[in-house]
Amino acid sequence: MADNNITNLTQNDIVISSRVRLARNLKSYPFPNKLNDRAAADVAEIISNAVISAGEEYGKSFKRYDMTKLSNYEALSFMEKHYISPEFVSETKSGNKKGRVLLLSEDKKISVMINEEDHIRIQVITDGLDLREAYTIADKLDYLISKRLDIAYDDRLGYLTECPTNLGTGMRASVMLHLPALTRTKTFDRISANLNKLGFAVRGYNGEGSRSQGNIYQLSNQVSLGLSEQNAIDNLYSITNQLVDYERGAVSDISGDIYVKDAVFRALGILKNARLITKDEAMNYLSDVRLGVAGGIIKSKVPSTDILNRLLTDVQPAVIIIAKHLENKEETDIDEIRADILRKEFDI
Repeated sequence: MADNNITNLTQNDIVISSRVRLARNLKSYPFPNKLNDRAAADVAEIISNAVISAGEEYGKSFKRYDMTKLSNYEALSFMEKHYISPEFVSETKSGNKKGRVLLLSEDKKISVMINEEDHIRIQVITDGLDLREAYTIADKLDYLISKRLDIAYDDRLGYLTECPTNLGTGMRASVMLHLPALTRTKTFDRISANLNKLGFAVRGYNGEGSRSQGNIYQLSNQVSLGLSEQNAIDNLYSITNQLVDYERGAVSDISGDIYVKDAVFRALGILKNARLITKDEAMNYLSDVRLGVAGGIIKSKVPSTDILNRLLTDVQPAVIIIAKHLENKEETDIDEIRADILRKEFDI
């Protein structure tokens, strides 16, 4: 039992979440960027019906969201929760979001984006380092959907996708990592460059094109052609475990530094007492507190790792706006409510 507890701790304190995404397309329709409005609507209806039917067979219920009917804040909050990609929020090249539909499972672990870059983007997110479970769920749903649809597939190239980099398995597996010590020591810059050479992509908090927030990075496979899904996942597990070891070593090296200790306790004090706090400040202070816990600097009681992970989402602006019905509030009001959320969680 003790070993399992250690494993769970290893997953949760550095590896925040795991994600597997599968890209698929219908054989009889052009890729989304070539669809007219009528065809995009037809594709959305065909796929929605197939996914909902597949979900019923799988024992998963899905709720449908038409992107044209969501407010900008609602769409952004879904992105901040990582249900959808930043690209899915943005307008299509024709100036609208027609044909873009999100299907979200009841437990919020599975999302299916329709008419993003590809007709179908199946995404499964699990807590901690649990890529195999994420893939198992995605693969099962993919199989059930494929029984109902004619999917574009080539015997030589594999699954056909709009972007050539997704050819083959059509799979992207990724982990979200909190690496404050490697970032502070500037070691991660060198590691990141080496990872790119090995076929892994390092991105920011919201994926491709985004910046790191609170020393959080997404690490994913870049190769999907000529490599099986299992091999890709095994490789990502191996690299992730190495990064976890490197981060733990770096935490040990810097935890005695007075400047690090000062930053940690300043962050803890602000989170406990601030009346106004921006999103960037919140992400950075939460990162410093997590570093303080990992390095044994903070001895007092602080929110659990699960709560700290949840707060990464709870402090995002659109999430706050939707949760608190603040569509007409000023930015400073949002900063005030964010501070209230953090003070309540740290008042222990």
